[in-house]
Amino acid sequence: MKTLLTVLLLSITISITAQTQTRTTSAASATKGMRFNAYGNYIFDDRVDSYYDANNYYKGKVKAGFQWGLGFEYMVHPMYGIELSYLREDTKAPLNNLAYPVKPYEYDLAINYIFLSGTRYFRKPGGKVEGFGGLGAGVGIFNAKDNVRSSNLTKFSWQLRGGAIIWASENIGIRLQAQLQSAVQAFGGGLYLGTGGVGAGVNSYSSIMQFGLGGGLVFKFGK
Repeated sequence: MKTLLTVLLLSITISITAQTQTRTTSAASATKGMRFNAYGNYIFDDRVDSYYDANNYYKGKVKAGFQWGLGFEYMVHPMYGIELSYLREDTKAPLNNLAYPVKPYEYDLAINYIFLSGTRYFRKPGGKVEGFGGLGAGVGIFNAKDNVRSSNLTKFSWQLRGGAIIWASENIGIRLQAQLQSAVQAFGGGLYLGTGGVGAGVNSYSSIMQFGLGGGLVFKFGK
């Protein structure tokens, strides 16, 4: 499922980027300047596995949750923007050792992403809808805790996204998007998660792959 979503979003982004249309610099067209983006996304469940040996095979998931965030974007060209964004999700992560079936041990998990992203926009002259697709890279900062202890980890992360902005006015738009975010080797031994609690985990890793749908508001400043 993760692979299918990755291929689907990548195909959409490539298709968007490949399109070329005649554009104008009229007020209805995209302009240079700054954009402030406010995000609200629903993030779906993601399964994670961590295998160490025959007696330590951990399986669980990062539960679905709400992700909010803020982004500041500079339009280097009417069709291209560079954005620095911060995204946060507070969720739960139940994990179980399959070698010793018991009730899954559930952790409180805070996921923070900081991305530097490039976005390609396209918009017909005079149109109210602006399509986009883009890629981003940065860091994922994770905090997992049980009733007693907590563990923190920072890992390289990336995101892929695509969607559209519906401009309600010249400077305010409604953003709709699908996204895929991943932190490489972030779960398992990296956060020291195990059925015995934080600090009792294993040494192997599992990448987090989170698919989300949502959007937010876009505020445009300058030309």
